[in-house]
Amino acid sequence: MTDTTMPTKDHGRAGRDLPAAVTSALVLVGAILVSLLFWKTAFMVIVAIAVVVAIWELHRGFGAKGIDLPEQPLMLGGVVMVVVAYFWGAPALVTATAVAALMTMLWLLRRGIDGYVQNATASVFSLVYVPFLGSFVALLLSEGGGVNAHGLDDAGVQGIIAFIAITVASDTGGYVAGVLFGKHPMAPVISPKKSWEGFAGSVVFCLVAGWALVVYLLDGDWWVGLALGVIAAVMATLGDLCESVIKRDLGIKDMSQVIPGHGGLMDRLDSLLATVAPIWLLLHYAVFT
Repeated sequence: MTDTTMPTKDHGRAGRDLPAAVTSALVLVGAILVSLLFWKTAFMVIVAIAVVVAIWELHRGFGAKGIDLPEQPLMLGGVVMVVVAYFWGAPALVTATAVAALMTMLWLLRRGIDGYVQNATASVFSLVYVPFLGSFVALLLSEGGGVNAHGLDDAGVQGIIAFIAITVASDTGGYVAGVLFGKHPMAPVISPKKSWEGFAGSVVFCLVAGWALVVYLLDGDWWVGLALGVIAAVMATLGDLCESVIKRDLGIKDMSQVIPGHGGLMDRLDSLLATVAPIWLLLHYAVFT
C-alpha cells in the first residue's frame, strides 16, 4: 500500500508556506471571478472538476486505512448531482443523490462480499460529504434575478460571491487572530493550531463581512448579514475540525499536494462545504424570496 503521508517543512505558527498559499489563492479566486462575471455556467464546470478531484483525494486518503472507494460511479454520480441541482433544483438533487448512492452500492457488488459494508458506507459518506453538499453551490448560483445596481447579472452570482467572501473572511480572521493572539487551543487533539482566539477572530471578521455583503451587495436587511456572519464562523470552524478528524483517523497530514501552499483540495473545501447549505437556506428565504 502506498504511503500517503509526505514530509512537510515547518512554517512556524502560520502552519503553511505563505507565499505559495497566497499565489494559489489568487489564481483560484481569479478563475472563479472570471467564470462568474463572464459566463456563469463555466463556474459549474469548475465545481464539477472540484468534485472529481475531491473524490480522488478521498479515495487516496481512505486507501491508507484499507478502504477502497469506487471512484468511477462516485465521480460520475457527483457530476450528475451538480448538473441536475443547477438546472432543475433541490428536488432533482435529492433524487439524483439517492440514485447515485444506490448505483454505487450496486457497483460494489461486483467485488464480492469481503469489505462490502465498509466500502459501501464510506462511499455513501463521500457522496454526501462532497457532491451533495457541493451541489448547494449550484442551487445558490441558480437563484434568478435581473441586473442590479452593482452590474451583476443575477442574484445567483451575487450569492456565490457573498458565500465565498464570507467563508474567506472566516478563514482569514481565524488565521490572523490565531497567529497573533492564539494561546488557548480549541481542540488540541484534533487540530493543535486552532485556538479560541482564532475562532473569535473568525466571528469578528464574519460579522463585519456579513453585514457589509448583505447590505451593500445583496441589498438585504442588516440582521441577515449578522446571521450570515454567525453561520459562516460556526460552520466553517466545524467543517475544518471535521476534516481534521478525518485526516487524523486516516493517519495523513494532507489529502494531497495538488494546491501549492494549501495541500489538498479538500483542505480548502472543508469550510466551503460546511457553510454552503445553511448559507443557501438563509439567502434563499431571507434575501432572494
